[in-house]
Amino acid sequence: MKFRRLAEYFEKIEKTASRLEMTEILAQMLKEAQTEEVDQMVYLALGMLRPKYEGIEFNLAEKMMIRVLSTAYGVELKKVEQEFKKVGDLGEIVGGMRPLKSDKDNQSLNGIHHSEIGKDMSVGEVYNRLFEIAVDEGQGSQDRKVQNMARLLKDLDLPGAKFAARIPVNKLRLGFSNMTILDALSWMEKGDKSLRPDLERAFNVSADIGRIAAIFKKEGLKGIGGVKVKIGVPIRAAQAERLPSAEKIVDKLEIFAVEGKWDGLRVQIHFDKGRSRTAATQEALFSSGGKSFVRIFSRNLDNITNMFPEISQAVEQLAVNSIILDGEAVGYDAKTGKLLPFQETIQRKRKHGVGSMSETVPIKVFVYDILALNGENLITKPFRERRKLLEKILHSGGVLQLADQEIVSEANRLTELRQHYLDLGLEGVMCKKLTTAYQAGSRNFNWVKFKKSAGGELMDTIDAVVMGYYQGKGKRSGFGMGAFLVGVTDEKNCVGSIAKIGTGLTDEQWRELVVKCKKLETKEKPAEYLVDKNLECDVWVKPEIVVEIMADEITVSPIHAFGLALRFPRLINFREDKGVSEATGKKELERLFKLQKTA
Repeated sequence: MKFRRLAEYFEKIEKTASRLEMTEILAQMLKEAQTEEVDQMVYLALGMLRPKYEGIEFNLAEKMMIRVLSTAYGVELKKVEQEFKKVGDLGEIVGGMRPLKSDKDNQSLNGIHHSEIGKDMSVGEVYNRLFEIAVDEGQGSQDRKVQNMARLLKDLDLPGAKFAARIPVNKLRLGFSNMTILDALSWMEKGDKSLRPDLERAFNVSADIGRIAAIFKKEGLKGIGGVKVKIGVPIRAAQAERLPSAEKIVDKLEIFAVEGKWDGLRVQIHFDKGRSRTAATQEALFSSGGKSFVRIFSRNLDNITNMFPEISQAVEQLAVNSIILDGEAVGYDAKTGKLLPFQETIQRKRKHGVGSMSETVPIKVFVYDILALNGENLITKPFRERRKLLEKILHSGGVLQLADQEIVSEANRLTELRQHYLDLGLEGVMCKKLTTAYQAGSRNFNWVKFKKSAGGELMDTIDAVVMGYYQGKGKRSGFGMGAFLVGVTDEKNCVGSIAKIGTGLTDEQWRELVVKCKKLETKEKPAEYLVDKNLECDVWVKPEIVVEIMADEITVSPIHAFGLALRFPRLINFREDKGVSEATGKKELERLFKLQKTA
């Protein structure tokens, strides 16, 4: 497919607000694609070049892309900066939607050194040039990136350049996710979403959406049915449901395992003794210094291998050839052995100063599941069998610690265990059915969390998205923020407001939130935000900050987007380990509301 044809599809998608119509357009695009290019098209449509866990980034911020436009079209840098401040969208500038004059020849931006037709490049040619720009590193790489990106934009026609300019800054603005791609693949084949469960099952165990699309395009449903767990490709994490009381949990699960629920960083550890870390160029980007292949993935599929060298060293000492482990990394005080709160553990999630921070905040990984062992896929085996294998491999002590577990069938004992773990500083307990497979990417009653339940509080916290903020008054005028608006996501990837929060933060938390928001301010309210006119923010921010919120209860609301709101909300933590896709969803909020009434 020619890139200009792909840009035509992107234009159609950008102009529709209908999720069904968007899915149908994507399905047409995927049907027209050649097998060898469909993965590239899927990545580009999502504004990336490779799956998230590979961490391929352009390292071209908006300021650098303004330099690119200035270089590409021969317009003074200051004029491009001024236009960007007005429009707030690099693609819109490139597309000539706002005329921009050059003092030199008084021509519009889209007329300067720019072919209206452009070179007739294929999707593959444009993709490869973007990829070369992204992986360019070393001395002088920033200048080379600017020059090469400018050449690419000049070689493209206007629609193609518009979308190509947005990709490096992750602002493609097409408004869909991996799940929409799965729907579109089903629609491509069947004209409906009936194949979505099969496609999602494959994606859950192999979280590379481009690979799933390529296999399905080439081999159909048979190929998708053959997708297996693979060392080095993350499995989407299993998630837990909630029930309001110990009695309800016992009624639902009958006999089950009880483990602690740690407030740390979810880690999925992949290890292959026989596979070299430097076997491929992309793998070498994430080498942590050892000889064997090790990958550590976060809850939201980031590759965090280099941040935790002690985990890599510990897994290499296991008496196995290959393994995938699921667990929680928690910081601890080296002198007392006491576990640290999440906000101290999260300091370990960094790219620089890893060595010194590993000494300041050492970690333990409480391992509670095993998903593959010595080439065998274990996720279909019952939890009871997976636990027995785990017990043979892990023992107490060291960085990797086997999670304590007790089999329970009585509400009184469950309540006692919850209190025991709360006294140790944990969030509560996880209750797990003994007879079920690992439900990758799913939230169901195979796992049930049972957390602290204080009087006048919800039974669980809510992970909400910061949408914007309001200017401060009095003391808070010094912070520049007096309150902020948070929301949750729906199935269409819209973010609907659920609470305006103006109390409960320390001065330090206010300052931290201001710093985070300043980096993400946007001139206009993001199109995906659902906010009543009476809640309009003074300053809007892009949907990237996830915060953990506690409230007294969920109430019916005539003003908030989904008809529900939080009563007396307060900030607990900044959840830097979670992306917007991991935030609480509308359906989950509704389930919490129903549970609250039965508690």
